[in-house]
Amino acid sequence: MKKFITDDTRKICKDSIFLITPQNEKFLNNLTSSIKTIHREDLSQYFNTNIKIIGITGTNGKTTISAAIYSMLLDMGYSVALLGTRGMFINDKKMKEKGLTTPSLLELYHNIDMAVECGCDYFIMEVSSHAIKQERIFGLEFHAKVLSNITSDHLDFHKTLDDYIQTKMDFLKSGNCPKIINFDDTHGSALRFFPNVFGYGVENKSHFFVSAYSLKDGIFARLNALRERFGNQKNDEKYEESDINSSLFGMFNLYNLMAAILTIKVISNRDLSEICEFCANFGGVSGRMEVVSKKPLIIVDFAHTTDGMIKVFESFKDKNISVVFGAGGDRDSTKREKMGHCASLYADKIYITSDNPRSENPEKIIQEIAKGANNHQSLQLIVDRKEAIKLAISELPDDWVLLILGKGDENVQIFKDYEIHFSDKECVLELLSL
Repeated sequence: MKKFITDDTRKICKDSIFLITPQNEKFLNNLTSSIKTIHREDLSQYFNTNIKIIGITGTNGKTTISAAIYSMLLDMGYSVALLGTRGMFINDKKMKEKGLTTPSLLELYHNIDMAVECGCDYFIMEVSSHAIKQERIFGLEFHAKVLSNITSDHLDFHKTLDDYIQTKMDFLKSGNCPKIINFDDTHGSALRFFPNVFGYGVENKSHFFVSAYSLKDGIFARLNALRERFGNQKNDEKYEESDINSSLFGMFNLYNLMAAILTIKVISNRDLSEICEFCANFGGVSGRMEVVSKKPLIIVDFAHTTDGMIKVFESFKDKNISVVFGAGGDRDSTKREKMGHCASLYADKIYITSDNPRSENPEKIIQEIAKGANNHQSLQLIVDRKEAIKLAISELPDDWVLLILGKGDENVQIFKDYEIHFSDKECVLELLSL
């Protein structure tokens, strides 16, 4: 019966069951009286969602944290599904291509039901602010929730930063499941006294913290977990300790790995040292601080907010930086000038170019970004993204790093009336082979 359920009036056929949601209520007049309708409260009658669902939210880090949890749980012998920006995976097999970070309610229930049928122990999913606001996670019981951080983003949808923050908070405060929270984040720390909260941080000592770390040529860190918080006080040892060694770059990836490790510690209560061993096997996510070339050093990352850019820039304090980036059209325009200013503070060479212009004029977007970097000594505006990358590579000194930001592992570029195939990684590799 599942295959006949639809939430799209254009896809109704003879035996369809139509799911009524807040998004499609206005189209109900198009239905004939013979069409059976159900409400979202009825979905549990048609789909099995009896699985441990782990939801990860935050402005930055959702994809990497989700992938790290997924990777480590698989290595630990669990059967796991992963749903997010990169698509849907079940036990290392890709089941669906990229789509929305969090799909429609009906599609989500389909995906969870599929994971249950495949015998999965866990369903790991990214939870976007859009999905929370539009109630696209309605009726789901989460086994654990994770917060990476909250900074300004998606104001084109939320209109105000307060609404964006409140939307995330509504998700985190609901339910009695464990909440894994970044206490170094201002908004996250406000949740420290809520029930069933487990905090992690680098700057602030919490239930899970770092006593020493190095970010040179990867990540090394000594991690400490407060034993009594996990119900395993052992003799006089207050903390459970272990080290991690990772090939990933940057402080923000240390936070991402801590979030993943703490989540697995909370849901499994396995030894910290055992979890950290599996962490070493996680090589990161395509398009997230991905090293495309070592000589010259060229890195592709999805950073498309000021906060995301800062985290990438801060990872290369010991190097001169060239950066290629733009901003998406038909999206939050208030961040464009801020992104330009951010780049001017960290980068030695700046190449502002097109991202996904969509219906907007690419030159207009570039000019808005450039306002924030107008006084920079080395600033170039190049509409064609490939030409910008080509010029940046040709002008890159041997001991510098080139950061190509904004699109990550996307393989299309979206214009007003058409799309083209475009991958930053493929572009770099092609130019380097010439």
